[in-house]
Amino acid sequence: MSPDAEANATKGLPENARRRLEPGEVYVPVASAETGVPEITGRSLALGFLFCALFSMAAAYLALVVGQAIEAAIPIAIVAVGLARFFPRRSSLIENVIITSIGANSGCVVAGSVFTIPALYMLAADPAMGVPLPNVLQVVLVSFLGGCIGILFLVPLRYSFMVENHGVFPWPEATATTEVLMTGESAGDSAKVLGLSAALGAAYDGVVTTFHGMASTINCQVGTAGVVLRKYFLTLRFSNFAALLGIGYIIGLKYDAILCAGSLLSFWVLVPIVKAVGSFAPAIVAPGTKLISAMTPDEVFRSYVRIIGVGGIAGAGIMGVVSSMPSMVRSIAANLRSLGHQDTREARAVPRVDRTLSTTFVAVGLVISAVLCLLFFSYGLGLGTSFGVAVVATVVVMAIAFLFAPVAARAVAIVGTNPISGMTMVTLILTGMVLLRLGLSGGRGMFLTMMVGGVVCTALSVSGGFATDLKVGHWLGATPARQIGLKFFGTFVAAIGCGVAMYVLARQPGGFGSAAIPAPQASAMKTILTGIFGAGSSGLQWYLFGLGVLLSLLLRMCAIPALPFSLGMYLPIDLNTTLLLGGLVGHFVNHKRAADSEASVKARENRGIIVASGLMAGGALMGMGDAVLKMCVGEAGQSRLHLLGDAAFGSLSGQWLAMGGMLLLALWTLLYSRRAKVPAG
Repeated sequence: MSPDAEANATKGLPENARRRLEPGEVYVPVASAETGVPEITGRSLALGFLFCALFSMAAAYLALVVGQAIEAAIPIAIVAVGLARFFPRRSSLIENVIITSIGANSGCVVAGSVFTIPALYMLAADPAMGVPLPNVLQVVLVSFLGGCIGILFLVPLRYSFMVENHGVFPWPEATATTEVLMTGESAGDSAKVLGLSAALGAAYDGVVTTFHGMASTINCQVGTAGVVLRKYFLTLRFSNFAALLGIGYIIGLKYDAILCAGSLLSFWVLVPIVKAVGSFAPAIVAPGTKLISAMTPDEVFRSYVRIIGVGGIAGAGIMGVVSSMPSMVRSIAANLRSLGHQDTREARAVPRVDRTLSTTFVAVGLVISAVLCLLFFSYGLGLGTSFGVAVVATVVVMAIAFLFAPVAARAVAIVGTNPISGMTMVTLILTGMVLLRLGLSGGRGMFLTMMVGGVVCTALSVSGGFATDLKVGHWLGATPARQIGLKFFGTFVAAIGCGVAMYVLARQPGGFGSAAIPAPQASAMKTILTGIFGAGSSGLQWYLFGLGVLLSLLLRMCAIPALPFSLGMYLPIDLNTTLLLGGLVGHFVNHKRAADSEASVKARENRGIIVASGLMAGGALMGMGDAVLKMCVGEAGQSRLHLLGDAAFGSLSGQWLAMGGMLLLALWTLLYSRRAKVPAG
């Protein structure tokens, strides 16, 4: 990087980076030189693709366990800047932008796939459904095709979002990532913190899962508390995993409390009510498989109460789309305008920092993507789909991706979150209805509908995340054409990582939808599918689903976020109580005392986020490693590594060790984060 660019990086972003430009004013990024700016190097490619592969597997694991996709850009940016000091030549600022941009594909691609495709694994587990089991190649193709379509539909919007609307949107995620990339030496110190916490998270979760050194679940069934809980048919548990503590810290106390409130409503109100009333039922009440009077709290939850949570997730997602309608109309109009003016901009000589891909490239890419989708839906699914049905499915994918890609990008630009769940549910409903009219029903209809939904969901997820990457590059001075080109390769790597992760996790005991791997978003998609195609749904199940939709509406009327509350109702209580513990640790880390300066509070906040990210990433990667080990050697082979043995794993000694371990981990996170020093200068 040029000396001027290095000086600008030390000073920070230009004054006009986040405000509207005056007439005639031009934004000059940090690295504005036309030549001599290292971007695509062996180092940036190798690190970018490595982080993309690792974080895609970690993201898949966490999204399937807690229903939340992780934002990989910030920890990747921290590590990229931190590793720069170990090379003879320090990485340039723009090299680190490229590393972060490639690696960030992981969370985006994974979110699109794991929110949809696991529903097919759940349906395939029931032979009566007639749904074939997806294979790894199909999962990879769904992820890759969707990612490419999302990138291509966003390219014409780049000029509108980055240049014409400069300073209009707040870009919360892009702001956080940019701040990390600009911090230089302080981010390098943070890389050590991230490495330490990641190692601790991996070691802690390895002791729990691989070595069975302490219990994986803390059951509060000892002493007076246990007597009271059993008497009133109540449940209180904590999951003993560092990854969950870290993700609870990052989510924040507010949303952790809402998630936990949903669990408390399920396990402390609805489960006891169903048990009390259902005990008088003389016969089995579908969808349960035994008398309610003979059920445990977890069986009541899985058979009845969890369905209410699924309805709440669906209702919250659809309401998110409805509330986004005004923004959707504006985004579609901007997309059409951008397409109309693209050729005019290309005719002018543009600086390096504004060079993008041509309209011809985008058009050809979209045609190729449409043809590949047509071939995939015709021959790649193994359903014997007719050409006409495949054409309709392809048209649905391209049309909805075109309409919703700007919505996803605008949502990320404004609030930092992407309402892909709701838009995917709308896609499933529309596609399912169309396929039914075309005579495609049963397992074949559900399989094709979900594959269409998977492509669309991935396209929308990638388009939202890509908008953030482009904004970071716009502020700092990356070449858009190079960012865009590398996005396709990063999407391919992330798709492979996601396919491998899903293959491994689907073969764990219980599979998707079990207590170990709840896959809440995919469960909501599964319920919608069975409702559309009329497969295996009892009247009571739809009543409970509708009750959840109504509850989400009431929550929205009360200004309570319906999606996290409904997720809390669906997820096992032990996950959400540990998330709440992580949120409480974060609250006390960030608590400002009278003697604290703003700089010291900010330093603690930054270190706390880094520590939590490390615990989350290390624990998630260890969870994937343990799943691979189980698949390779089986439970019998892995039992040789168990320290306490399977019998002692859930014993009283294992419980006390787990309780002490989790308290010590929380205390270490609190004290280590609060010891952060204010960076010099």
